[in-house]
Amino acid sequence: MDRMAAMETYVSVVEAGSFSAAAKRLKLGQPAVSKSIAQLEERLGVRLLLRSTRGLTATDAGLRFYEHAKRAIEEVELAEHVVRDASSSLSGTLRVSAAVTFARLHILPGLKKFIRRHPDLQIDIVLDDRTIDLLEQGVDVALRMGTLSDSTMTARRIARSRRVVVGTPAYFAESGTPNTPAELSQHQTIVYSLRGGGESWSFSQDGKETAVVVSGRVSVSAAEGIRAAVFGDMGIAVASEWMFSPEIADGTVVTILDDWELPPIDLWAVFPAGRLVSAKARAFVAFVEEVLGVAAGSAENGLSESELAD
Repeated sequence: MDRMAAMETYVSVVEAGSFSAAAKRLKLGQPAVSKSIAQLEERLGVRLLLRSTRGLTATDAGLRFYEHAKRAIEEVELAEHVVRDASSSLSGTLRVSAAVTFARLHILPGLKKFIRRHPDLQIDIVLDDRTIDLLEQGVDVALRMGTLSDSTMTARRIARSRRVVVGTPAYFAESGTPNTPAELSQHQTIVYSLRGGGESWSFSQDGKETAVVVSGRVSVSAAEGIRAAVFGDMGIAVASEWMFSPEIADGTVVTILDDWELPPIDLWAVFPAGRLVSAKARAFVAFVEEVLGVAAGSAENGLSESELAD
């Protein structure tokens, strides 16, 4: 018995819900499918499927076997895909989704290097701070920050940034500089209204946590708006270091409350569900790691679905 073929047949039967539907999918005769399942059950010494007039139902053992069999099949397909990709240069179109500000500050300035490495590759970058449907938009890889809510996606954390409290020297000269998180409530703050933002800011110091509810007259739904409001001396903001790294370096904005910690923010490479990760997408993720100074694969080895959380 061909073990891989038997696993593929079993997975098809479970997903199709019947021998006949699986036979049609596999382009086999139904007797061949039934015989393959019977031989598999005999070899394993367990009943995998329960047959009734209403159809087929996997047993507990059958469900466990299905999960491992499907994973094994995907690993074999991925291995074949990697070998095929390695034997040819990167070509075609790579469609990437990324947040506007992060891409403008950290991806686009160095993209010429990536293009030079892969002269036959076309790059299509979708800039949007919102979460888009990767399959619907035909995206090969998305760069997303924060926590991820869709557990059907395959993702790998590739970098992490600390969050900082920022403002301009002009704002602090006019309004004073908070020395504790509690004093933020006395200041104008700029609130990011999308995921990971809001009016409650959580700080920690020496193992103790404190949350501050801030208020401000400006609330924006895009990182570019946060930057513009801060540069306009309108108030204080919480942001990743990535968002203001050039201005922190040259003193255009300054960080305060540096002896307090805010929850860090993660950068994820997210891939469409049900699709093998292409060599083009892997090469781009490696380029992003290089740009951010991350050792390839050090942030999160391999591809993971289990670490997605909201």
